[in-house]
Amino acid sequence: MKYQILSSVFAMLFVFSATSQPITTPAPPTLAAESYILMDFLSDTLIAEKDIDKKVEPASITKMMTAYVVFTELKNGNLRTDDLIRVSEKAWRTGGSKMFIEVNKTVSVSDLLKGMIIQSGNDACIAFAEHIAGTEETFTDLMNQYAKKLGMKNSHFTNSTGLPSEGHYITARDAAILAKAIIVDFPEYFPLFSEKEFTFNEITQHNRNTLLWRDPSVDGFKTGHTESAGYCLVSSAKRNGMRLIAVVMGTESQKARADESQNLLNYGFRFYETNLLFKANEKRVNVEVWKGVEEGVDLGLQEDLFITIPKGEYKNLQAKVDVPNFLIAPIGKSSTIGTLNINLHDKVISSKPLVALDAVNKGGWWTRTTDSIGLWFKDDD
Repeated sequence: MKYQILSSVFAMLFVFSATSQPITTPAPPTLAAESYILMDFLSDTLIAEKDIDKKVEPASITKMMTAYVVFTELKNGNLRTDDLIRVSEKAWRTGGSKMFIEVNKTVSVSDLLKGMIIQSGNDACIAFAEHIAGTEETFTDLMNQYAKKLGMKNSHFTNSTGLPSEGHYITARDAAILAKAIIVDFPEYFPLFSEKEFTFNEITQHNRNTLLWRDPSVDGFKTGHTESAGYCLVSSAKRNGMRLIAVVMGTESQKARADESQNLLNYGFRFYETNLLFKANEKRVNVEVWKGVEEGVDLGLQEDLFITIPKGEYKNLQAKVDVPNFLIAPIGKSSTIGTLNINLHDKVISSKPLVALDAVNKGGWWTRTTDSIGLWFKDDD
């Protein structure tokens, strides 16, 4: 049975609770850094930011991108952790921080990973680059291809180490995107970024991310420093199921990058919360269908919907569904049909497409004929 609907678009409103006056959330801290960002891992909400698209020198933050390429090679089966890699003279001679590998000797992929990530070894980066791509120059092409694929729109790499080089840059936003990608795409290798020390060649070096000792909720990521880049730190932390990613670029000291990163993380955890509002593939609304084998189609989200908001504001959220008042078969599964908007105090804070959870095929001749007549009267109304 078809029902007359007066408008071409309708909206359904889900109110999570009785609304109340906005809660005043303190402003985020102002950091002594060239640029910075604080992002929720699940919702991608930016909680605090400054010049997040400014191109800056990444220093050894670069090694996160190098690691992403290596992890991809491992995942694709082109590399194994017990493979042995021969050390070239270039790798051995590379300046800056080292894991102290020796020329013409072989080192396992597992040890090189730890040397690159924990000890920030430039020599390990060169060894990987040459083994995977033949030359470091070719390897950087892979780095840039993956960066583009991940949506790092304002980053470019000319080496695998992070040593100063013209045209070698990243942004705070892109560093956060990369951090999230490593956690999502390579959960088996992400724990390497939380290891506090590594001994190779009878030389023990400590992870330069001092937050690993200071804050038990911190489980990564990577430090960076050159004279021109200043002191940089990408960090991730998880408390009570909420994960935040902080990026601080261009501070004046090792202590400053740790302090400022800690300030960002503490602010985010203290004043914000992340909630799962709706799960993927669950019915949110049913829309009437004409000329189909079914008289309606269920719409839902393709991905779980997480929302990051100031603490105490959950009761003020409203979910508004905007969809056509009817559809004509056929309808393909996963076709975008409408929109789900999440409002907080009459401001849209998230907008996601609603898709058909199942396909609806054309009905038989009789159904199409009678529905065509019904639609004629419907349009006449």
